[in-house]
Amino acid sequence: MFEIRPAVATDIPRLMALDHKSRSDYVWQLDLKRETNQAVASFREVRLPRAVDVTYPRNQYALADEWTRRDLTLVAIDKGAVVGYLCAKEEHSSSVAWVTDLVVTSEVRRKGAASALLLAAQAWAVERSARRLILEMQSKNEGGIRLAQKFGYEFCGYNDHYYPTQDVTLFFGRTIK
Repeated sequence: MFEIRPAVATDIPRLMALDHKSRSDYVWQLDLKRETNQAVASFREVRLPRAVDVTYPRNQYALADEWTRRDLTLVAIDKGAVVGYLCAKEEHSSSVAWVTDLVVTSEVRRKGAASALLLAAQAWAVERSARRLILEMQSKNEGGIRLAQKFGYEFCGYNDHYYPTQDVTLFFGRTIK
């Protein structure tokens, strides 16, 4: 079982030191067709010829500055060690909360740490009267996409130049109230 708690200042160096990479066998490939007065975007899951290492879309050493602008930063603790974190922000005008970062070290992946962080973020969003929670992730983030689907999140949009890396970003949303 993982302990989930709000991050404190002394956690920041540990969070930055976490391995932010992941591996993926799949990508959600964007097919964009533009015709006169119409644009059609579709995604399909494509198996890659071989597993690829997926670099985190943000500079992990600049994340400390980003975290100070987030409304929520939670950490997952296992046996006294920080093994993951989640960051979220609120958009009061639309009653939506966004999970902007969800990172779990490779040693504890598929053991419930990301699920525990996501459940805590959902509870936080409900406490703040958010009606919807949205997760953002790279199109190659197979683990993140599977987690979103497991918790009933549905694909709700994309942005093809959202991250500094210019990776396609997928958005998965769920009504939480």
